[in-house]
Amino acid sequence: MSIFTGSGVAIITPFNDDMSVNYEGLEKLIDFQIANNTDCIVICGTTGEASTMNDEEHLECIKVAVDRTNKRVPVIAGTGSNDTAHGIELSKKAEQLGADGLLQVTPYYNKTTQKGLVKHFTSIANSVDIPIMLYNVPSRTGLNINADTAATLSKVDNIVAIKEASGNIAHITDLVYKCEGRLDLYSGNDDQIVPLLSLGGKGVVSVVANILPQETHDLVIKYLNGDTKGSLDIQLKMHELINALFCEVNPMPVKTAMNILGLPSGPCRLPLTDMEPHNIKRLSTAMSNYGITII
Repeated sequence: MSIFTGSGVAIITPFNDDMSVNYEGLEKLIDFQIANNTDCIVICGTTGEASTMNDEEHLECIKVAVDRTNKRVPVIAGTGSNDTAHGIELSKKAEQLGADGLLQVTPYYNKTTQKGLVKHFTSIANSVDIPIMLYNVPSRTGLNINADTAATLSKVDNIVAIKEASGNIAHITDLVYKCEGRLDLYSGNDDQIVPLLSLGGKGVVSVVANILPQETHDLVIKYLNGDTKGSLDIQLKMHELINALFCEVNPMPVKTAMNILGLPSGPCRLPLTDMEPHNIKRLSTAMSNYGITII
């Protein structure tokens, strides 16, 4: 039940100046991504600012992504919640809208135990028939999916993948070892794509792909096709730019970069704000140094 191989873009949600969702802009971004060989659209994740959307907006974004993509590439919908019942409700509706898979983040703020994680994710998985990608990002949620927990969850039929953004290579190695091939591994950190591919990863759920979709696709596919040197060259070429894209809280920098490039983006919703001027300069410089033509 693998969902995709390659680069999945953690696509931003473009907003209008009045902070309403720019659905037409979202359609344009999806077309731009597919035209540049992105392998999967990941909608309503952290980068998509799903935490500031009401359910109507959330589900409409999923619908737009499914309809616009029109089966050209898979669509993974973020439907995670720190309320299991709400996560089940969103997941069922996303499945009904035609999502190909679901992204499930660990419960945040109230958190839980490892036993609670198993019950939470299993309850959501049992409510749908489509595949699920777990999302481990302890820097945001305060909660880590332990390797033993991942191994237990990997035995649930439709829990098939994990997006790993812990940044802890030793932990990820232990997870891969204990899951014994039952979970597809995806990097959740753009600066660690090659290291996770070396551990058997199938790709990345990427922020930088919002502005460099072709290059991020190439980075993964080159590695998987045996061109490890070519893949590493792209990873290192992106290094300064990736660091700049995370110099303030994501997705503030990537939306700034997209506005600079004239791509549909708009502002972030509060509590996220505009970037500090010195960091905008740092981002612009990194974009120029990479070779991106700034409008």
